[in-house]
Amino acid sequence: MKITVVSSRMDPAGTNIQCRIHELLASGFPGESDGTAPRHHEYSHIEVSGRLIFEDGIDRDIEADLVIFLSRHASIHPVPVLTVHATGNIGNAELGGKPGSLAPAAPAWMQAVLRNLKERAPPGYTAGYEVTHHGPTEISHPSFFVEIGSTETEWVDQKAGLAVAESVLLADPGPVIPLIGFGGTHYARRQTEIALSTQGAFGHIAHTREIGGLTKEMVRQMAEKSQAVAAYIDRKALERQVLAHIEGLVREIGLIQLAEHDLTGIGTLPWDHYLRIRSIAASLDPDAIVHLHSVQPVLDPVSIRISPGLLSAALTAGGQEFLSGLKKIHVAHLATKNSPVLPVFITGEDQKETKLHDLITLCVSMIIINEATEIEGDHLIIIKKKLDPDKARELGVQIGPLFGLLMKGEAVRIGDRVITPEMVQVSGRKDIHIPGLERYV
Repeated sequence: MKITVVSSRMDPAGTNIQCRIHELLASGFPGESDGTAPRHHEYSHIEVSGRLIFEDGIDRDIEADLVIFLSRHASIHPVPVLTVHATGNIGNAELGGKPGSLAPAAPAWMQAVLRNLKERAPPGYTAGYEVTHHGPTEISHPSFFVEIGSTETEWVDQKAGLAVAESVLLADPGPVIPLIGFGGTHYARRQTEIALSTQGAFGHIAHTREIGGLTKEMVRQMAEKSQAVAAYIDRKALERQVLAHIEGLVREIGLIQLAEHDLTGIGTLPWDHYLRIRSIAASLDPDAIVHLHSVQPVLDPVSIRISPGLLSAALTAGGQEFLSGLKKIHVAHLATKNSPVLPVFITGEDQKETKLHDLITLCVSMIIINEATEIEGDHLIIIKKKLDPDKARELGVQIGPLFGLLMKGEAVRIGDRVITPEMVQVSGRKDIHIPGLERYV
């Protein structure tokens, strides 16, 4: 892969990083000699005299697959920081480039460099994305900025320069889910955390203050220039009206919206496998939400069903415990506003028998652990005891505080007589037929 790095003579941070890159390439950077470093790419360097943000068209005559701008970062609230971000202007062109114009982004490479920055940042430095906020915009190759911030002290810090240089040279992009992001502050904290912990890799990111004025054309440009397959919206960073606006635009351009829990649940699942699962889920219930629990690769997704009565009894017996147990089975489950778990799950064709057994076992164990039960052949009997108001009144207990104590399982005194809960209870039985029950106990 051919990579062109660009720095400016007037930028001390960019010069610092480029010097460290040159030293590493000249001496052999860590991992190169023993083969643990990624495939050695072909690097070239362009140095300009002016500010990088004004270098529209700088890649017009170069032969490269990727352009990386090495730069300083300045802030009105200076903190030691190492950042990456796509280049372009979502709104006005206050810092170079053209207004409303975005350069092609490189989500996978930005994520790879960001992860390296996080690992290699010197003590006191943080690492993260910045939102899209300056030029150059007229770049034809995929590109991004990698920066040292935020004062002269950090710009010339050779440890910081070395950390960035190693992060660039050792970047080894893996499978990603290319995203565009909406909402948050300049440092895009939520997007940074997602990129560090999931396959989610961001291209262009819009600051909270810009979202209310976004148009469908700009959202489409963000997606196209990022080659995004989905969008992430930091819902907590947006007011309700603005949130509705951006969600509507994302829907209009036909882009999938993913929440953080979606990306976490996808785990290492390939994107095309996830799309197959979504398709199955939509065919089962178009309004259902899909919850993934680190689902294993699913070449041929299928739905499996369990008894609604069995599932209902398990959720009644231990709802949160059931959901925790579900995460260990690694299936996708569906939920609606009225039900946290529907009695239908999605897994691979080759896994369906094993997963069905695990799901039924989980249901049975939740019931047996949390309820009084009996087993009669293939029938799991749940024994429910409840207070009989008529029996209580016959023994002189009226509706009121004493009645409440009996319902809590406490004995009460009426005159010289002690009334225990057992004296006023009636038993109910719920019969759940589970073929081959002995296999699940």
